[in-house]
Amino acid sequence: MSQPLPSKIRIRLKGYDTTMVEQAQDRIIETAQRTGARVSGPIRLPTRTRRWAVLTGPTLQDQKEHFEIRTHKRLIEIRDATPATVNALQRLDGLPTGVDIQLRLV
Repeated sequence: MSQPLPSKIRIRLKGYDTTMVEQAQDRIIETAQRTGARVSGPIRLPTRTRRWAVLTGPTLQDQKEHFEIRTHKRLIEIRDATPATVNALQRLDGLPTGVDIQLRLV
């Protein structure tokens, strides 16, 4: 007996480069719509900014280098997924490297 399909599929994307995250989200949305599923999103989640300073001299006075790294996040929700949608999302090739993708069946 086969398992029933989930009512929703939530996909979270994380990456340091905005263009790569947007390429991945466009590819996922195109694949889901091509297989007949309804797509909500992409929803932009707050960007996490991590900053730190590194001392470059022997004293604390104005001898620091400042660095920051930003983590961009997106949320995509797929409803009315068909078995073809689930298979296509599992076999999705050509996604940009450097983008973390989390699939959650709700």
